Amino acid sequence: MDHSCRRRRRTWCCSFAVPPSSPDNLYSSTHYSKPRQGKPETFSKPNLSVPSSPQSTKSGSRMAGRIDPRRILSPGRVSPIDSDPAADNSAAPIPSPAIDSRPQLRSRSFRAPTPPPPPPAVVKEEGSASGGTKDGVFDVRMCLRGKNGGCLVLELNSMVLYANSEVFAGLISDYKKGSGSTSNGSGSSSKMCRIEVPEVDNLGLFRETIELMFEDDLIKKLSKIGVFRSIDVLEVAAGIKFTRGVLSCLKYLEAVPWTEEEEEKLRSLFTRFKFDDATTRDILARLYLNDSEDSQPNVAMQLVWSITCSTDANARNELKSLVKGLLSKSSVYEKNHVDLSKEDLYSVCHSCLASLVSLFEGKSDDNPHERSSPKKDMNKPLIERIARQVDNINWLLEIMFDGQLAEDFVDIWANQGQLLKLHDDASPMVRYELSRVSATLFVAIGTRKLQCRLEARSGLLQAWFKPMLLDFGWLQRCKKGLDMKALEEAMGQALLTLPLKQQHMLFMEWFRYFSKHGTECPNLSKAFQIWWRRSFLRGSETHDIESR
Repeated sequence: MDHSCRRRRRTWCCSFAVPPSSPDNLYSSTHYSKPRQGKPETFSKPNLSVPSSPQSTKSGSRMAGRIDPRRILSPGRVSPIDSDPAADNSAAPIPSPAIDSRPQLRSRSFRAPTPPPPPPAVVKEEGSASGGTKDGVFDVRMCLRGKNGGCLVLELNSMVLYANSEVFAGLISDYKKGSGSTSNGSGSSSKMCRIEVPEVDNLGLFRETIELMFEDDLIKKLSKIGVFRSIDVLEVAAGIKFTRGVLSCLKYLEAVPWTEEEEEKLRSLFTRFKFDDATTRDILARLYLNDSEDSQPNVAMQLVWSITCSTDANARNELKSLVKGLLSKSSVYEKNHVDLSKEDLYSVCHSCLASLVSLFEGKSDDNPHERSSPKKDMNKPLIERIARQVDNINWLLEIMFDGQLAEDFVDIWANQGQLLKLHDDASPMVRYELSRVSATLFVAIGTRKLQCRLEARSGLLQAWFKPMLLDFGWLQRCKKGLDMKALEEAMGQALLTLPLKQQHMLFMEWFRYFSKHGTECPNLSKAFQIWWRRSFLRGSETHDIESR
């Protein structure tokens, strides 16, 4: 019967039946049909427990159970059962109080496929340890006990486990040494080696990892289960020191793209496990920037320069949104190596300002920033090239506002005496572009996004308030995303931050210009009334009026 049973073993099989209660034959061996003669051998179950993967090493309730040989191991096949009472006493009983207290727990049993013949060295090692284990014999019964109370039984070949897992190899060697000392000099160890793995988080995952030991092409198998599952397999393989599985998982993961969720899962795994540098070098190179910060080029600076030199309007707008989001303080991305320094931003701003001066003077060839532009950009209309530089400055200002770095630019813009002279001489359809920069600063001050010194605010309004009055009509016709109502409100609020004497001068200038040009001038009536009340009404009367 032993011969016929061995011939019919072929693939993994399972049974989800509960072991039947049988007081007649509780401890008979499932691999022997003939009773042995003479004094029966005594066998005590070794204390073989394997720490599962790190995710399953937490302490908890340990359940021990016996495996009844009458259990159906595969569809249509029942393990041979000895009916001879002598065989019933050939093995010592293994106590399992936990299985009696929870009889409703379901037990699943699997048989591994017949493994290929091992290398000669492995056969020799196994033969010396087991007293001549034959190929194809399932001489290891591994019991996996899950945290949720489930149980999974695997019948495996000791040679395959020995050759693939250092943890199981050590346990099998210890078992065979112990069983050899109690074999009465027979020179053979016929008993089933039992290994118990407690507190397993995922029984199916652990079984899937064990199955990989019987696969020739692990990469093909991993490609079928996908990246996310392969990371889980890598964790279990590392826990049981399944070296071939670890190397195959790392090789597969390095060769495929990851989602952000899979990338974070890998990062978490590498913080909990220490792998050999040679095997993980390629994956770590994708996860971390290992070079020192000083040796890294200023990537953010290169991106900003590329955008300011771009001549394609659509591409430039798309890239501006992208880079601004990456450099924003609220960005979800790590910015350890891509922060823009204040000096970097202001160097780009000075280059754009120099380009504006050159363009208004008609000397674009004298500016290195303009010379670096493609030749086709030099043939574009002057207004388009000026607008591009203004867009660049306003975009840089948005980045500065986010980093609270724009205060110095208020002084820089207030001191652009050359641009102010060129503004007076330029055509209205060109010069209004300069007022777009002023509008950005006025809105930032009026909406409390930009805080700067009184001298800076005073210099800005005294220099660029009148040009704004002249260009307001053109700004209304060519808004380019500018909210004119918000601009009018912000201009009034910015004026009210000045001393009353300076407010008097600027409000009177607005009043004269508004009386002549009407809607071509910003409507600052609300701010003008507040200034009037503060200037010419005193005490409680001022408080009462403003409260109303």
